[in-house]
Amino acid sequence: MTDSPRLLAPAAAEFLRIAGGLTDLGARTPCTGYDVRALLNHLLYWGPWLIAAGCRSDPPVPGVTEADAGLVAEDWLGALEKQTGTLVDVFSAPAAWTGMTALGSASLPAAVVGEMVLGEFVLHGWDLAAASGQELGCPAETALAVHTAAEAMGAQARSMGVYGPLVPVPPDAPPLAVALGASGRDPAWH
Repeated sequence: MTDSPRLLAPAAAEFLRIAGGLTDLGARTPCTGYDVRALLNHLLYWGPWLIAAGCRSDPPVPGVTEADAGLVAEDWLGALEKQTGTLVDVFSAPAAWTGMTALGSASLPAAVVGEMVLGEFVLHGWDLAAASGQELGCPAETALAVHTAAEAMGAQARSMGVYGPLVPVPPDAPPLAVALGASGRDPAWH
């Protein structure tokens, strides 16, 4: 197990700070195919799946697809705060990072799901920050953990359309820019 469980709470707090500063839900984001509203919907849709994987419980049975879910309602921020708090609680426990778990119908190492959670906070936090003119605060240690995970799952994530093509960054780029590039995001996006 890495130090990622320790990095979750601060990354989640920064993610929620960015979410709290959103004013234009129709703004485009660096996450291809998503405006701010669609990206928030994505996060609210998949969060319960990640929670179920961490708890090793049955995943939610969706009645609709992500695109049709419409989860960004009047109190979307409250729902996102509650879900983020649950994710942090679940993945702060060492047991959530050990052994195998299921994410939907896929069986995978629990640590991979934990790394996905940290990546969601940082990468989608950056997406939302870039879309809204905010700056995501991300300590080098956290960015390096996200980069390591992005490199490890990069080829598979790209083949599934989760990541875009690798974006080259200068060798002296800040750690967050390196992590963004590894996940197919252009750190210079605007």
